[in-house]
Amino acid sequence: MRILNWLLVIAGICGLMGVRILEDRIFYDPFLEYFHEANKNIAFPGFEWGKLIVGHFFRFILNLIFSCLIIQCLFKNRQWTVQGALLITIIFVITFPIYLYCIYDRFDIGYLFSFYMRRFVIQPLALLLIVPMFYYRKQLDKSV
Repeated sequence: MRILNWLLVIAGICGLMGVRILEDRIFYDPFLEYFHEANKNIAFPGFEWGKLIVGHFFRFILNLIFSCLIIQCLFKNRQWTVQGALLITIIFVITFPIYLYCIYDRFDIGYLFSFYMRRFVIQPLALLLIVPMFYYRKQLDKSV
């Protein structure tokens, strides 16, 4: 059973990597190339609001599923998995409207600020904070 859990953790990590690797094929995001160039002077790309929002929500759902798989298999605690999902969702709910405002403002609010807001929207960065937090919590539970 322990091997199965580690295989599922690896599957979750591979899923997150797959989302990243296939991002240009499975998501509508005209800003991939814009930020990939790392040039503030490149022309602002044309886009469709509806397709962009749906694409980001789809990506968020995939990242959330793979992140929850990792959390559940690492800690085997459904309550913690729900808490992790809630934290990831809260971060998305906070950062996504800010990122959409950055797009609306054509990144005049700041190129780097917009770049990092986008990172919080499209990448599961919260997982990098949640896993160590739950590991520490697990260690505290063991010591009590």
